[in-house]
Amino acid sequence: MLLFLKVFFTEFIAEMGDKTQLMLIALTSKYKLKDIILGTAAAILVLNGLAVLAGGLVSEFIPDWLIKTIAALAFLYFAASTIAGEDDEEEEEGGKTKIKFAPLAVFCTFFVAELGDKTQLTAITFAANEGMASAFVVWIGCSLGLFAADILGMLVGYLLKSKTPEGLLNTLAFVIFSIFGVYTLYQGLKLISAGVCPIPVWPILIVATVAFAALCVCLFMRREKKAK
Repeated sequence: MLLFLKVFFTEFIAEMGDKTQLMLIALTSKYKLKDIILGTAAAILVLNGLAVLAGGLVSEFIPDWLIKTIAALAFLYFAASTIAGEDDEEEEEGGKTKIKFAPLAVFCTFFVAELGDKTQLTAITFAANEGMASAFVVWIGCSLGLFAADILGMLVGYLLKSKTPEGLLNTLAFVIFSIFGVYTLYQGLKLISAGVCPIPVWPILIVATVAFAALCVCLFMRREKKAK
């Protein structure tokens, strides 16, 4: 029990204020709360299972620059889709939502964003220190601690969604995803320049940011045109 509490609170504190917690606030503007909970819970269990059982093999075989690049693209995709006004709550015939696999979308986004994060490194450290005999306790403690911190993000986002004026949370989501996307892309470009081949990081980042901004303007104008 002592080990469980130690792992739980360490993971809970490590996740507070993390990018994935803020990301979940943004995701509430796109998906239903139950879909976010299902996707996040599954991603947490898988991620911590990998961390505890594999002990860091994922980060050893997958280059950091590739992880960062995939995460950046995921963030920018959700920013663009948010500004485009796509909403999974729009109903089709029979009351079915347009997006049928929202939990899978949340799972993939959370998985990529959290991969290699400090909370996963925390799980790896606990697993290495305690050994395989305590692997199950470490896995459950890490998973529950991470989920408890992230559930706060979900609830904050859900409350904001019901209390704030229409469109405000979408704007907040767009800003959060855009900042994370550009910054993560910057990290990925730096890793490519340092470990793969020398590249002009800032010029590439500026061009990519301008192109993304232009795309978002086009999507916004198209949404406004459809609304009229």
